Amino acid sequence: MDALRHTLQTLSVAVAVADVDSWAVRFENARFFRWFPPTGEEPETLEGRLADLAAERARARLSAGRPHRFETEVKDGARSRHLSVELRRAEVDGDAVVVVEAVDVSKQKEAEYMLDTYSAMVERNTRDLQREKERVEKLLLNIMPRSVFEEMTEYGTVTPQRFDDATILMLDFVGFTSMAVSRDPSALIAELNDIFTAFDRIVELFGCERLKTIGDAYVAVAGLPDPSPDHAHSAARVALRIKRYLERRNASHPEQWQARLGLHTGPVIGSIVGVQKYVYDIFGPGVNLAARMEQLAEPMEIAVSEATHALIRDDFLCSEIGEVDVKGFGTQIVYRLDGEATRR
Repeated sequence: MDALRHTLQTLSVAVAVADVDSWAVRFENARFFRWFPPTGEEPETLEGRLADLAAERARARLSAGRPHRFETEVKDGARSRHLSVELRRAEVDGDAVVVVEAVDVSKQKEAEYMLDTYSAMVERNTRDLQREKERVEKLLLNIMPRSVFEEMTEYGTVTPQRFDDATILMLDFVGFTSMAVSRDPSALIAELNDIFTAFDRIVELFGCERLKTIGDAYVAVAGLPDPSPDHAHSAARVALRIKRYLERRNASHPEQWQARLGLHTGPVIGSIVGVQKYVYDIFGPGVNLAARMEQLAEPMEIAVSEATHALIRDDFLCSEIGEVDVKGFGTQIVYRLDGEATRR
């Protein structure tokens, strides 16, 4: 027995033996004494020494022949130790006793805490990356069509495409330069932002794509990147609703925004431009002719090329402006888009 006691004293595990009925401590090794110091009461019992014991539950489990386990934290000098404690019934020399073992699991708990902290950090970083990905996607979708964005995301590049049938809308505000000089810059840009936001909603409503804004200029296109047989009709409806929006805004605001709009239908090339700063743009004579149409329009007028007029004349009200010598394109008949035809 003395040899057993000596062995128990050298263990790094805290061990105590208590009476099965009173729980009075019969034996304890030095580790148990240090981690669960005596209270000074007589008799010294497990209930008094083990703060987180939950005595009633422990007695019930031991009476049923099952061990009782719990975790507790104790002071050991200047540091705290996290302990895993187990109580179980046993027999010593034919006498029923309660054996208590307490194991220091501080390092395990520290590892679990570090793992939990790391997992929380990874989860937080994943959420941050997802938010950043969504933000970047939203920004890129503001400057390029979704199908182009998806191609660039999947392949890392975008193949330039020729679109044989697309209708380009060009818009420019009359007198914007003088407005910029004479008015408060913050208020002017805020108004321009409101107006362009309304234009974006109109463009999206009719399945068109806003390509870009350059200062006070606004460029949209119908029929790309997804071909549409009604691209000219869609662009015409967008132009009419933009004009109507500006008329209603001008009627209720002291500051007047007068715009010229031009429409032309023809082949264009669409592609991503740039390496670090991406821009989706369209190129070709059709773009230049749309710009010429916008320049030929009067304030709050929509000028339409012959090619666009041929596609929409049965469904829209157009009036002929006349033959015009268009730089780079020769003589062209230019039309004014007045409205949408009323169906009977």
